[in-house]
Amino acid sequence: MQTSSGNLILEVKVNANPITEPAATSRAPWRQAVAGYQSADLRRSIWQIVNTFVPYIILWILMVRSLEVSYWLTLALAVPAAGFLMRIFIFFHDCGHGSFFKSSRANDVLGIITGVLTFTPYYAWRRAHAVHHATAGDLDRRGIGDIWTLTVNEYLASSRLKRFAYRFFRFPLIIFVIGPFVMFAIIQRVPNRTDGPRERRSVHATNLALLGVAALISLLIGFKAYLLIQIPLIALSSMAGVWMFYVQHQFEETYWEHHPDWDFATSAMHGASYYKLPRLLQWFSGDIGFHHIHHLSPRIPNYKLQRCHEENAIFQQIQPLTPRSSLKSIRLHLWDENRRALVGFAYAESLARSSQLRPSREGSQ
Repeated sequence: MQTSSGNLILEVKVNANPITEPAATSRAPWRQAVAGYQSADLRRSIWQIVNTFVPYIILWILMVRSLEVSYWLTLALAVPAAGFLMRIFIFFHDCGHGSFFKSSRANDVLGIITGVLTFTPYYAWRRAHAVHHATAGDLDRRGIGDIWTLTVNEYLASSRLKRFAYRFFRFPLIIFVIGPFVMFAIIQRVPNRTDGPRERRSVHATNLALLGVAALISLLIGFKAYLLIQIPLIALSSMAGVWMFYVQHQFEETYWEHHPDWDFATSAMHGASYYKLPRLLQWFSGDIGFHHIHHLSPRIPNYKLQRCHEENAIFQQIQPLTPRSSLKSIRLHLWDENRRALVGFAYAESLARSSQLRPSREGSQ
């Protein structure tokens, strides 16, 4: 069938779970723009593994030795090591999209290995992330693989307890510091109630692998030393990763629309940011800042995103976010359907006080 915007709706399946994912016709300009970049280059993929895994292992060894000198030195080494771990997560992410290698089996094998390193069950994450790609920016299909976002009307219509919970979740210390560690270290150890059998097995297998790795390393260096190294690595890399994911969708002029009017290409181009980072940070983040292109075509491997952007004028029309301008996103929490922009709590509450809130077709969710 077709959406109101004229895009075809295709039904795809992720581990036997149907997800409706829209796709424009092959004549769409963006389709033609991404077509030449959707194949993996084995040599570049292997080189990325070498130039990331080798330094990460070396830094791990140095962190172990640094414990004999000073824990401050260990924490200093944890910063670049966490950067490499975040880059490893990008490989994991590409494997989940089937874009890092041409071989599905190779993607799955590397995905499982990198999933253990990043404390993330591969198949469970892959399904949730596929749902995110198929529903990003859709107000009527929120809740899986995204960041909890309420509209202004929903927030003001909520109970005091729900408003408190939402504000607590959105508090910077929680969402950017404590929350990411809790998510990767604890929440991902438990299967989601919507997971299928394969996803549940993925969670349990990852937990067993993590226990085995922790036991082996603890035998070599001691359990305390393992925790002193692993905890800051997961904390720092998860904080950086969650921040990247947040600003890629939670910026002022992002895109949200109700399902009948929702459009896949518009959601990708205007609901996913172009996060223009300094060269070094771009490298550590695996070029995921070209997120608008990634959402249009997740089959493009990370190392081809920049070239796709540079060689196609339609992508260069997108106004980039910078590290400085992205800081504004910290104060944006609610989607205002009237302004069609993310706003802060103060703005929403001022609307309520002045009785200027317009009726909405949606109820409290």
